[in-house]
Amino acid sequence: MSVVSYPRALAGHASRSPEGRALVVDDRVVTWRELDRDSNRLARAFAARGVGRGDFVSIGLPNGAAFLRACFAAWKLGAVPQPLSAKLPGRERDAILTEAQPALVVGDAGETGFAALPPDFDATGEDDSPLEDVCSPSRQALASGGSTGRPKLIVDALPAEIDPEVPFYGNEPGTTVLVPGPLYHAAGFVNATTTLLLGGTVILMTRFDAAEALALIERHRVEWVSFVPTMLQRIWRLPAAEREGADLSSLRRVVSSGAPCPRWLFESLIEWLGPDRVFEAYGGTERIGGTLISGSEWLAHPGSVGRPTGGRRIRILDPDGNDLPPGEIGEVYMMPPGGQGSTYRYIGAEPRATRGGWESLGDLGSLDADGYLYLADRRSDMIVSGGANVYPAEVEAALDAHPAVLTSAVIGLPDPDWGQRVHAIVQLAEPVAETVLREHLEGHLARNKHPRTFEFVDTPLRDEAGKVRRSALREARVPKGGGSTTHRS
Repeated sequence: MSVVSYPRALAGHASRSPEGRALVVDDRVVTWRELDRDSNRLARAFAARGVGRGDFVSIGLPNGAAFLRACFAAWKLGAVPQPLSAKLPGRERDAILTEAQPALVVGDAGETGFAALPPDFDATGEDDSPLEDVCSPSRQALASGGSTGRPKLIVDALPAEIDPEVPFYGNEPGTTVLVPGPLYHAAGFVNATTTLLLGGTVILMTRFDAAEALALIERHRVEWVSFVPTMLQRIWRLPAAEREGADLSSLRRVVSSGAPCPRWLFESLIEWLGPDRVFEAYGGTERIGGTLISGSEWLAHPGSVGRPTGGRRIRILDPDGNDLPPGEIGEVYMMPPGGQGSTYRYIGAEPRATRGGWESLGDLGSLDADGYLYLADRRSDMIVSGGANVYPAEVEAALDAHPAVLTSAVIGLPDPDWGQRVHAIVQLAEPVAETVLREHLEGHLARNKHPRTFEFVDTPLRDEAGKVRRSALREARVPKGGGSTTHRS
């Protein structure tokens, strides 16, 4: 088969297997015929409200069939889906909508004045016959920047077209894929929509639960899944009998992405599932660069996130733009095969940093002699304490290795003696003394990297996509000097 538009790909699957499973949500099956015809109806409702080719359609819906229906309805008009979290605070949602200037909002448009359809909109009365084939100029426009307080859109440079017979990063045509994360995030959105476009079956979770994820893999014979490390950590913390009792023999590929996977956790996954089924991926929504590593490669290069894929290139540069030798940490710069500007454009922002066409997403890392990338942390999150560099992700990984820790976030707070002090914010699964965590860290980190202060909270520190907003956590605490739950050592 050749490259076709997204609408044509969906119509092809509906024609070949009308009663086949396209999507399963909470045990409710959506067939290919349903998805195709329902999105035809919804597309006509969108068109009646002025949506046309190249327009943004902002979709602020929770995980479910309605979200994916809205995406295909937009594509059938040549429009661009612009996913939003349905849980966004009004101010943040409105700021993103102001940047997007959508022709239509599916969900809550707040007081922005943009045309909107309610989340429960019913297009049953519309014509469900095929529309004229049209290709959107962009696959999606994902929102980002919430961690900095300045929203931006990342508009994909590729048109909404695909060859339904060509695999996508190990996702083969016809594969059954579990999507455990939010559809507004790049991983969930791309994995769900690509699986459908390849004629596979999406098993979609409305909210992540570790035990339910294993049950769904067993029940639906899932072959491919991508988790963020927070999800993998929650699965690993299940009782051993429950975790090991699940039948996961159908799995061919388990990918960790969205954030660096702690070494101890990735190694545990390799031991549990085997090195040939476990992978880690690194990259940004901008697609300027990306790496992939298998468990087998990881055992030879422990801690690495792999080598560049798909013709992408990576350099490690010092602050003056000079290439650094293997093993030295600097800023990670990337170049896609088509050159700068070939994969995305921003609305509401400029590229973070460029060096002769090479771009950076703000990450720090190093390469080894074989070209494998090792991430350190975000440039903006690095803590300089007493003249030494401390990488929050490394400290968080050590804290998260303790069985009593659910999530952690490490930030630098002003300190008159140290310049910045390492401050750990910890969500516990069960009560544990601070001294126990300090003793635990002795076997994981050099002493200068240990948190000087701790703070214990009852709420998760990472969102559904596994992201932590360190800048927001820092800003909330600087005026208060750490708060009453902070303890100095």
